[in-house]
Amino acid sequence: MAVIHVTNRAGQKQTITGKLGHTIMENLRDNDLDVEAICGGCCSCATCHVFIDDAWAGKLSPRSADEQELVEQTNSFKPLNSRLSCQIKFTAPLDGIVVTVAPAE
Repeated sequence: MAVIHVTNRAGQKQTITGKLGHTIMENLRDNDLDVEAICGGCCSCATCHVFIDDAWAGKLSPRSADEQELVEQTNSFKPLNSRLSCQIKFTAPLDGIVVTVAPAE
């Protein structure tokens, strides 16, 4: 059973069971964790913006140019931690990942 540790926008921490093969965004959205995902995961809106915990940030593949552009345009952009959760496939090596849902824009 793979898990995702999440802090929502209200600062409440929760651990959810993640579905492997789905994106982090799908897992957060399906558990009602403050992710709007307006574009449905097409990397075109940044409403699934999250901050990846420092310990996990280096374990992810780099952002694509499109993802980089979108997260840089947010008011809460963090160069090392901002990611679009729709662009991160939840796989077994990410079991235990720690994310915080970014503030709404």
